[in-house]
Amino acid sequence: MGSSSSPSSERMTSYEKFLFDLNGFIVLRNVLTPLEVDAMNAAIDAHKEGIRERKASALKNTPLASTLSAPGSRQDLGGMLGWKGEHGNLFRGLLTHPNISPYLIELCGEGYRLDHQPLVLLQGKNSEGFSLHGGPLSGHDGAPEGRFNPELQYHCRSGSIWNSLLAMEICLSDSNPGDGGFCVVKGSHKLNFAVPPEFATGNVDGFEDHVHQPATKAGDVIFFSEATVHGAMPWTAEQERRLALYRFSPANFAYGRAYMNQFGHEVWDQCTPAQQAVLSPPYAVRLQRPCVTASGEDGPIHVTERAPEKMAHDVATFGSEYF
Repeated sequence: MGSSSSPSSERMTSYEKFLFDLNGFIVLRNVLTPLEVDAMNAAIDAHKEGIRERKASALKNTPLASTLSAPGSRQDLGGMLGWKGEHGNLFRGLLTHPNISPYLIELCGEGYRLDHQPLVLLQGKNSEGFSLHGGPLSGHDGAPEGRFNPELQYHCRSGSIWNSLLAMEICLSDSNPGDGGFCVVKGSHKLNFAVPPEFATGNVDGFEDHVHQPATKAGDVIFFSEATVHGAMPWTAEQERRLALYRFSPANFAYGRAYMNQFGHEVWDQCTPAQQAVLSPPYAVRLQRPCVTASGEDGPIHVTERAPEKMAHDVATFGSEYF
């Protein structure tokens, strides 16, 4: 199974931490029930009018005629957090799902927050993959070895894991060996040389020896650091590929700007207090940030108290309760 595990409802196990630290990703089996998967797929079917196909050349995810290209295009669907009623509740509920929250806390820290708008990806047979991207180093003219990329980093200190940006892939269809889909270069979250352009597109001998495509079933979840080099193989299966992609950050770190408009129209008012905590802007936990606990949606929201005297002093000094 390699980098696979079954979800823990209480905390991430030491073995799971070992796998994530070793490989830069982990596959959790049977995180969602078949009923949850069916309901999410039905919700997607009910909102198909919002699907956008990446046909334009500027929207292609890999160069034409590369190893990772194919005639068909990927399709994207957004806005799930704002869907009304039960359809939206399914996707909002993933923010604090009891089988998911313990891993988000361990991989992003207390006070984890949603960083990007979530996205549903759909692919039919013979549709393109995605060139390898991510990694802790960025390519730079004149510096082929790469430069430090502060936006995508992974660290582990004294048993605590930190990801500047963590991806969560909710598998809503099966991806069997050879089908294509998500692929990863194991251990690349710790690389010391930038990915060569020809390797990123798969146009080198032995490419398949270094890229891993994990087989998954509907209901599985893949967590991977954006510091881990990843992409997608062309989709070759008869069944449609479907997944929901979420990206999370630590409490006081931000890559995206979606928090500036509360992740879209009418999203905030449809969220529970715990979900609102995950959608909060980036700031430190010690400044009375509401934090979801490992028990998830039904658990209490933890807030670190700040001395009233300090808040009164800040008001007197800055005209605000917080500096």
